[in-house]
Amino acid sequence: MKKLALALALAVAPAAFAQMPTMPTVPKVDAKAAVAVGKEVRAVVRVDVVDTAIAAGKYTTLATALKAADLITALKGAGPFTVFAPDDVAFAKIPAKNLTALLADKAKLAAVLKTHVVAGKITSKDIKAGKVKTLAGTDVEVTMKDGKIFFGGSQVVLADVDATNGVIHGIDAVVLQ
Repeated sequence: MKKLALALALAVAPAAFAQMPTMPTVPKVDAKAAVAVGKEVRAVVRVDVVDTAIAAGKYTTLATALKAADLITALKGAGPFTVFAPDDVAFAKIPAKNLTALLADKAKLAAVLKTHVVAGKITSKDIKAGKVKTLAGTDVEVTMKDGKIFFGGSQVVLADVDATNGVIHGIDAVVLQ
């Protein structure tokens, strides 16, 4: 009788398992990339500096500018990069006529955007006052005042947004040199 029950169970089991819903696949995420939201913990999939900025939702003008300047592919590269990213509010401080002209001038736009990128991954705790060389080949002054970091006169308002190929620091104005 036990053999009959076992044979029946083995015959029915594959059909029963086939009807069970499958579990969703969850990408592997390191422990540092888990974010507590209320009482639950959600995994955050880390991506490059471009996709991280886009996912934040407040860098749409920057994303548009990077595309217009053909810099998306470069900033999706291995890096590492430190991006001092002006948010949409920062871009809105530029008069509309001037912003439209900047977006239309690919060479000038690329130079302005590269001014916001430094080679290497520099977190806020590693930032030192002084001049830093940007990917545009220009030097930008970094200052510290009252515990706040300023990049080319723009204040870092959001620091240390980690990405797979670097780090992003949100700034409150576009650096135009």
